[in-house]
Amino acid sequence: MTEKTYSYAWQGTTAQGTLVSGESRGRSPALLRADLRKRGIRPGHIERVRPPLWRRRGKVGTRELSQFSRQLASLICSGVTLLQAFEVIAQSSSNPALITLLGALKADISAGSSLADALRKHPAYFDALYCNLIAAGEQSGSLNTVLEQVANLQEQRQALRARLKKAMSYPLIVLLTGLGVSGLLLLEVVPQFQAMFNGFGAELPAFTRRVIGLSDWLAQYVGWLLVCAVGSAWGLRHAYQRQPVFRLWCLRQVLKLPVVGALLSHTALARFARTLATSFAAGVPLVEALGPVAGACGNPLYEQAVLRLRKDLASGQALSQAMGSSGLFPPLLQQMCAIGETGGTLDDMLARVASHYESAIEGLLDNLASLLEPLIVLILGLLVGSLVIAMYLPIFQLGSVI
Repeated sequence: MTEKTYSYAWQGTTAQGTLVSGESRGRSPALLRADLRKRGIRPGHIERVRPPLWRRRGKVGTRELSQFSRQLASLICSGVTLLQAFEVIAQSSSNPALITLLGALKADISAGSSLADALRKHPAYFDALYCNLIAAGEQSGSLNTVLEQVANLQEQRQALRARLKKAMSYPLIVLLTGLGVSGLLLLEVVPQFQAMFNGFGAELPAFTRRVIGLSDWLAQYVGWLLVCAVGSAWGLRHAYQRQPVFRLWCLRQVLKLPVVGALLSHTALARFARTLATSFAAGVPLVEALGPVAGACGNPLYEQAVLRLRKDLASGQALSQAMGSSGLFPPLLQQMCAIGETGGTLDDMLARVASHYESAIEGLLDNLASLLEPLIVLILGLLVGSLVIAMYLPIFQLGSVI
């Protein structure tokens, strides 16, 4: 369990007697003093910073982080120092959380930390992959290039995530709306028709009787049905989050589904190839890069497979050879990696594979939308149409009663 940290404003002096100050996060003032001493700073006054209530719930979004990376790359490329770049970005931002984050980064760098080390103190915003890429850029002297690559990677991941959400949210909203309308008809409209039908003095059609029976049953047990639905959803979510075996079993079953399975596997492969290509191009060693890349796949099955790849590579196997034993990496990816390893162009081959799967995802999403939309319309038409027909059948037969 991660221990809670607090923000502290501090003052101190360096070994040369220079007065420095800043704001850092830590679990306690004593631990912060020890950390400052390790950095060669003699700590003086330390005071906990309590942000106002309106700022405590602020956060830095993924879009702002990608903008931060791109702005920082542009400023560094223009010859601006890191500290000056943080000042410029903070002045152009209206997000208090981002301004606070930039202040903390500036304080750590002023105290002698590298950019990668300063970023590692904020894992909620900068994951291991981001920090490793920045560290590689600092070591190779190509920080601005790496920041551009990181910004591109973040924007591509955001675009893919937004495309997936958009493709899945519309059918879900339409389906839930249709089910809500059907439930409203059964609970509110059908009983009113039933009261009217009781005065007809004739036997109702069988279809109408079944719908009225369904309405009576739903009215009697709707509370229990809602409780069971919410309880089942909570139980499944809890088991999925807390039980790795159950989670992996669910993912394996989903991967077997016709369009959805291909969509999930292509998404994980595109993330894997794009992230590994960016890491390798930035100069991060392959074995070291695979750890953070595993978490970037967004799928526990592929995360486990990538971690096994790292073990196989550490034992001396080639990347293309290690992929063959998992069963999750298709022959295309294996062959492209083999070509890249032979020709020394692994990052280029991985980028090509990522582009291929990203294009395939676009096609799958279009196919999924074209498949789901008419299917959902048909289902909703049958549901609502059946209820309307069931209610109007006795009216059509009213002439025979008169």
